[in-house]
Amino acid sequence: MIADRKSAHKGGGWILEPSSHLFTPEDFDDTTRMIQETVRQFVEKEYRPVAEALEHGGLEHNLPLLKKCGELGLLGVEVSEEYGGLDLPKTVSTVIAEGLSPTGGFSVSYGVQTSIGLLPLVYWGTKAQKDKYLAKLVSGELIAAYCLTEPQSGSDAMGAKTRAELSEDGKHYILNGTKMWISNAGFAHLFTVFAKTKEGLTAFLVERDTPGLRFGGEEKKMGIKASSTRQVFLEDVKVPVENVLGELGKGHKIAFNVLNVGRYKLGAGAIGGAKGALALSAKYAKERVAFGQPIANFGLIQQKLAEMATRIFAGESAVYRTMGLIDEALAGLDKANAAEAVLKGIEEYAVEASIIKVLGSEVLDYVVDEGVQIHGGYGYSAEYEIERAYRDSRINRIFEGTNEINRLLIPGMLLRRAMKGELPLFDAAMKLQKELLEPSFEEPEDKEMAALEGLKKLALAILGLAALKFAQKVEEEQEVLAVAADVLIDVYAAESALLRARRLGEGVYASMARLYLYQAQDRAQAAALSILPRLAEGDDMRLMASAARRLTKHEPADLVGLRREIAAKVLERDGYPQPRA
Repeated sequence: MIADRKSAHKGGGWILEPSSHLFTPEDFDDTTRMIQETVRQFVEKEYRPVAEALEHGGLEHNLPLLKKCGELGLLGVEVSEEYGGLDLPKTVSTVIAEGLSPTGGFSVSYGVQTSIGLLPLVYWGTKAQKDKYLAKLVSGELIAAYCLTEPQSGSDAMGAKTRAELSEDGKHYILNGTKMWISNAGFAHLFTVFAKTKEGLTAFLVERDTPGLRFGGEEKKMGIKASSTRQVFLEDVKVPVENVLGELGKGHKIAFNVLNVGRYKLGAGAIGGAKGALALSAKYAKERVAFGQPIANFGLIQQKLAEMATRIFAGESAVYRTMGLIDEALAGLDKANAAEAVLKGIEEYAVEASIIKVLGSEVLDYVVDEGVQIHGGYGYSAEYEIERAYRDSRINRIFEGTNEINRLLIPGMLLRRAMKGELPLFDAAMKLQKELLEPSFEEPEDKEMAALEGLKKLALAILGLAALKFAQKVEEEQEVLAVAADVLIDVYAAESALLRARRLGEGVYASMARLYLYQAQDRAQAAALSILPRLAEGDDMRLMASAARRLTKHEPADLVGLRREIAAKVLERDGYPQPRA
């Protein structure tokens, strides 16, 4: 689509060029597989025996579980060896997040400790702060929490009302305010608290026993009941000036950069949860007899199982493709400025992090919903594990920035990069306009790659038209940006699945990739046609509508046959047909 192939490996560059870069679970090294097995054993031997107690209010079990994670090295995967960590690639952290997905609420406790709780200190802490806290966080001796959200500011983090005033002697900041929905608050020892100073939003390290720090009762939640969630009240809390984390007024850098990490881990965890729900559903479908045969023999049950597996395959492929890009960007960093370079490398793929957060959370919601449906009335009973999976899933579309916020971020970040000259989106969009006026009707040799190319062109056309018509006010056109985001998400997932399937060869993986691609085309066409009248009028609108249909056109396919083939493999494997390395 463009001549500059250097864009292909940049964040968002896949929209402009076919990608040859692909990292998949089949590429895991021995260390990653060993940790994967360690996590599996932890879930079975340490978590399962206390799972029911955790689910019914025994939140104290989180502490020995986190301590055990520390002993196994699972809390320090992203921490340097100097502080007892393992300093392993980012892919390993997502493998752990995926592996811990069966633990429901405990995976939230773990995720807070290792991401938003611990990483701000890793990347922005002074040596004195790290020496004091970091090794104890890695061992599980100390538990962390992260206080950003407030009763009146969730997604709008910059709207925080908590204040921090410097004391007259200049030795302390005095914090006042309320924080809401704070995970780990019931048992955390160290809190990263965001408050407004005269310089702007600032982060502070606050210890639990600091006078004036109080806690609300445990929230009565729909799901993730094994995690602690409380309000945190700050009333004239005196924090030493040496506990300022990072720079005064630069707290937004901490908040937003750490969220990128949380997003890709959440996507991985959601895919792990979806695999578990599919396994429960396949097992039940084989055991449940109706009308004289297992319900697994029925076409509509097979259709559900196939759709579940297909979306998981696309989501998993997108997650680990992203992790491969991030780890490649972080390889060989200058250790002298490692923290800054790591953050820059992760930020490069912020678009992809938002994509897999939305994709993973919505795949999981789809899979658990269909899982309950397959279970029928039993799926509504707390006696069956799928019921908890259904409840636990719902929070993921709210965590780490709502899916609505992330849908706005995806095209918004791409447009901002284009305006800075970092990504030649506008050149590609102008070239595309000429191409749409003089369309080629040659039969492509590779129809699947041509279909992906069509989806990319449609996404570019929507972005280009929106930027042209609304200019600086484009961010107010949320409905249009959300459509662009949905097409971009499907492009990234479909391409990830197709590239991976081609490496794996023909068979069920090729069938899953094709099924996802066909449906992505249909979704994209309907979505584009719904907003084109907002972007163009008269003949221009009709031209774009015709182009949208042409760019997403595909021959009729036997989707029933594809689904039956996929379902057969799901039932044979008792769940997601994970490719073997």
